[in-house]
This record gives sequence, structure tokens and C-alpha cells, in this order.
Amino acid sequence: MNKIERNTPELWISKLPQKQWDQHKYDHGHALIHAAPKLTGATNLAAQACARIGTGLVTVVTGEAAEDIYRCILPPHVLVRTEHNFETKSISAKLYGPGGLSALPDYHSRVPVVLDADALSALPGRLAPHYILTPHHGEFDRAFPDIEGNRTERAKKAANTLNCIIVLKGPETLIVSPNGHSITSNHASPWLATAGSGDVLAGMIAGLAAQNMHPFDACCAAVWIHGECALHFGRYLVASDLPDLIPSIMNKLLDDDLP
Repeated sequence: MNKIERNTPELWISKLPQKQWDQHKYDHGHALIHAAPKLTGATNLAAQACARIGTGLVTVVTGEAAEDIYRCILPPHVLVRTEHNFETKSISAKLYGPGGLSALPDYHSRVPVVLDADALSALPGRLAPHYILTPHHGEFDRAFPDIEGNRTERAKKAANTLNCIIVLKGPETLIVSPNGHSITSNHASPWLATAGSGDVLAGMIAGLAAQNMHPFDACCAAVWIHGECALHFGRYLVASDLPDLIPSIMNKLLDDDLP
């Protein structure tokens, strides 16, 4: 049985994307987020977190019925497109599911794909190692009702069966690769048990993966940074507090100011 490691910055800090003076936005990725048709707040949270984690460009694709809403609520640095089949060669990561699905997920993508919330139902039998599933306990049970064992065993079996990364969220989040490599993380606050915090995490993972960080490292880094943001804020956190905390936590990490 593979040993389970504790999630610490030492595992991934040297791999965090950093911008250089001679680079342009596409050197830091283009994340495509498929918008929720009705629960627009979830998409908003994911998009803002994706941008704040350093992604060069974030595009939200929505149906025409919600286009005006997204143009009103999203910050100006997030693009809104209405083509459901929108695709460009610059796309470097995709996110489906926060708040609902406006399009079926792409199960044959060559770039990292994060599947969250509603995108965790009706999964195919096999994915690829650059696919990332981010269920909480209830979503995992619904997606994998036939997998038995304790929490760790079930997550490992699911990751191996689907050939993808599983981020099983909870008081202690478990990150598992298809080959059984497992990282556990309890660097978090109980105040993350609030609506929308998972959407923020999904956006952070997609953003780091879009910047060519290895998908497994992106998951580990995003989970820890997400938890550190909550710990820094303290009590009475709501999900919309999280994205604006990301830059200060990233700066502290990269300046070696954190213990």
C-alpha cells in the first residue's frame, strides 16, 4: 500500500507558476469555464478564483439566456462568450460543473479538465490522468455507489478505475492519483463549510492546471492555499471572501514568509 503524505508547501512550492517580465498572458494559460445556466454565483466564484491564482486569461461560456447576467456580475478581466462549442487553440484547461451544466463535459480533452458538482454524474468508465474530479462526500457516494471500503480505499479505487485524479473534499481532504499516490490535507478552517467554497477551489485548481502546473501538483497546491486563505480570514467566512485573499497568500508563499 502506498504511503499517504501530508500536504505541505514543500511538496509543490517550487512548481508554482511565476510570471517573468518578457512573457505575455497566453504564457500563463487560458482557462475555459462552462457556466451554470441558473446558479450564476457558482460560476462567478470559480472564475474569480481562477483569475486570481494567476491564469493569463479566463473565459466563461454561457447560453444566450444568461449572457447579460454574466456580463453584469463578472469582473471585466473575465471574458464572456456565448458559443456553446467555443474552442480555441489557446485553451489550456477546462472546468465544468459549478452551479450546474450548460454543456456536456468533454471526455476526450487533451488539456486538463476539472469536473465538479453536477459534472460528477453520469461519468464514463474511463478518463485520463489529466482529468480531476472534486467531489465532497455526498457527491462521491452518488458517483461511486458500488465502491466499498474506507474513505481512503474508496478514493484510491475510484481514481484507479477511472484513471483520473480524485480530490475528495472534507475536514481532511484526500488527493489521489490513478497510481495510488495519495496526499492528505487538513490545513483548513471549519468556516470553509459554507456554500460556494468548493466552487472557489475548483477554479483555483483549473487556474493552476491552465498555467501548465502538473494536475496533481495543482490539486495539492490549490487545496493548501484554499485552506490557508480561510485560516487567514478567520471566523464568519463566506465563499466570496476567498478569491481576494489569494494574492496575499501567494505573495507570502513565494516570499518565503510563511512558516
